[in-house]
Parts: sequence; structure tokens; C-alpha cells
Amino acid sequence: MARLKEFYAKNVVPSLVDKFGYKNPMQVPRLEKIIINMGVGEAITNAKVMEGAVSDITKIAGQKPMVNKAKKSIASFKLRKGMSIGCSVTLRNDRMLEFFDRLVNVALPRVRDFRGISPKSFDGRGNFAMGLKEQIIFPEIDYDKIDKIRGMSIVIVTTAKTNDEARHLLSLMGMPFRT
Repeated sequence: MARLKEFYAKNVVPSLVDKFGYKNPMQVPRLEKIIINMGVGEAITNAKVMEGAVSDITKIAGQKPMVNKAKKSIASFKLRKGMSIGCSVTLRNDRMLEFFDRLVNVALPRVRDFRGISPKSFDGRGNFAMGLKEQIIFPEIDYDKIDKIRGMSIVIVTTAKTNDEARHLLSLMGMPFRT
């Protein structure tokens, strides 16, 4: 945990100050939070599926997720207001840094045919979103004990003002962007 924080202070901050010319060290962009979301549409017909998704995210994030409920009824999806349809967790501080470290150094290299992450997934305000097709790339998940392969979305929120600043911050912290 302290490894990434120390790396940020010694290597990333000076590099960002040189590139963007910040006058105050508090202006330097940093990671604010990471949100992991797993939509579980099958939970409409089988409530037991949600338990598997919650346990998977708990193992991956090290924190119990919040179960998301439907806000309104949609008849064509057989969905009623208040039904469980997904789960999400927000990571901050040490847990966030530890998850980011595992994501970049352990999980992403285990993705099949991995050639890097697309650098186009920024939202214009310095936040980065990416999707994963399977949860088994994380070493915490035992392949024999999962009921179904599910995808998840990961949003990395930074304090950067522009996409360029955020892209530079994440690449300095080890995010493997495609060139």
C-alpha cells in the first residue's frame, strides 16, 4: 500500500510538475477514488445470482459492495421497482491504491490477447472508465468456485482538470495504455 503512495510522491509528482508547470504541489492531479460496478441482470429471475456477484466483488475489492436496486419498473425487462440489479463498491485511500496496484500489475496482464488499454476512454474531465469481460483475471477469484463469468466496469476518478493530465498521471502510475 505504501509502495504506490511513495512512488507517487517521489516519481509522479515531480514529473507532472515538470510537464504541466504547477506552482503549488496541491495542484498536481492524484487518484481520488475507484468505483467497481457489476450489473447482474439475471438477478431478476434468480436472486441467488446476486450473492455470487457480491462475494466476487468483495474478494476483488476487499470491501463489501452496495447492492443497487432498480429505480423504476420496466415491463419489457420484467423489472419492478426495488429489485436488485447490480452491485458496486467505491474504494478510496489505501484500499484504492492497493486495488489499482493489483489491477495494473497482476490482473490486466492476465487478460487474454492483452495489447494495452485504449487511451480514448476519458470523459473530458480527467476520469477514466474501462470494462472487463471476466472477473477471473483477478487472482483472488477461484475459477472452480464461480457460478458464472461476469464482467464489470471500473471507473478511476482523478483530480485532473483535463484528459491529457489524467492520461499522463495514469501512465506514470503504470497503466498500460495502447500506443
